[in-house]
Amino acid sequence: MAFVDEAKFFVKAGDGGRGCVSFRREMHVPRGGPDGGDGGRGGSVYIEASSRLQSLLDFKFRSHFMAKRGAHGKGKKMHGRKGADYTVLVPCGSLIKDVDTGEVLADLVDDGQQYLAAQGGIGGRGNVHFASATNRAPRMADAGRPGDEGWLRIELKLLADVGLIGLPNAGKSTLLSQLSAANPKVAPYPFTTLEPQLGIVNFDYGDSCIMADIPGIIEGAHEGVGLGHKFLRHVERTSILLHVIDASSLETDPVEQFHMLANELAQFNDELADRTRLLLLNKIDLLAEDEVAALQERFAPLVDICLPISAEIGTGLPALKEWLVEQLFEQGETK
Repeated sequence: MAFVDEAKFFVKAGDGGRGCVSFRREMHVPRGGPDGGDGGRGGSVYIEASSRLQSLLDFKFRSHFMAKRGAHGKGKKMHGRKGADYTVLVPCGSLIKDVDTGEVLADLVDDGQQYLAAQGGIGGRGNVHFASATNRAPRMADAGRPGDEGWLRIELKLLADVGLIGLPNAGKSTLLSQLSAANPKVAPYPFTTLEPQLGIVNFDYGDSCIMADIPGIIEGAHEGVGLGHKFLRHVERTSILLHVIDASSLETDPVEQFHMLANELAQFNDELADRTRLLLLNKIDLLAEDEVAALQERFAPLVDICLPISAEIGTGLPALKEWLVEQLFEQGETK
């Protein structure tokens, strides 16, 4: 199933119903006077965050969302029925923006959180409202006012406790599959992961957490190079970042990999530099012990914690889960 994380859509609230022109006509009631009822208010369009959704796939097949119009007024001062509202469900973490200005209109993070995207039009007044001492038989009524309408843009930022970032083929997908029940595609070539993957990591004690595997980031990603730039915004929602480095790489020095990743994150959003980070030296099963020790020594002045692991055979993963539990507990982020 395709992952869709941005879309453009149109919302139209219902128009208000027309007011009625009517006169009371009953036996033995001469000159009954006007009795036209008011039109009903049009339905509104709401956007609501739902934890049941994970992508904006529905917007790929539908882009217009309209509420019902209000019913027209009737005689005997009967008001029209209000038009039914329409609720558009979106995943938690959705940003609603104005298409023309790019202004952020709503940031829907919590399950059930709503945003009024289009207000229904007010119903028109019936002719009973126009009666006066000089106009006892008004033959006029208001037309209902049109409901709000317009184009909006929605962007999804995945909500996850932990984010995996690294160069293509660093082993992020393998790590996610080892720590959770997620089943991302794993292959020995770059850009195997073409879209973010989510997995739930369970711990021996404490609650679970959500982990996100972000597609590989390469140099220049913040400017639109490669695939990672399209999904960098998903990193903004994570409280903990795991930098996954391929310790066995012969093409790019591990320390250079780290500096490149840190620079791309800072260029995209300098606030990401302050996030809790853990450096994971992956694929140590392909190195000798003295080579791993030498790498740890090189990273010692650069990071607070450097954990050697092998996602393929599970080396270091228990220690990683223990560290995650402690960090999530301290931050109060454990779900």
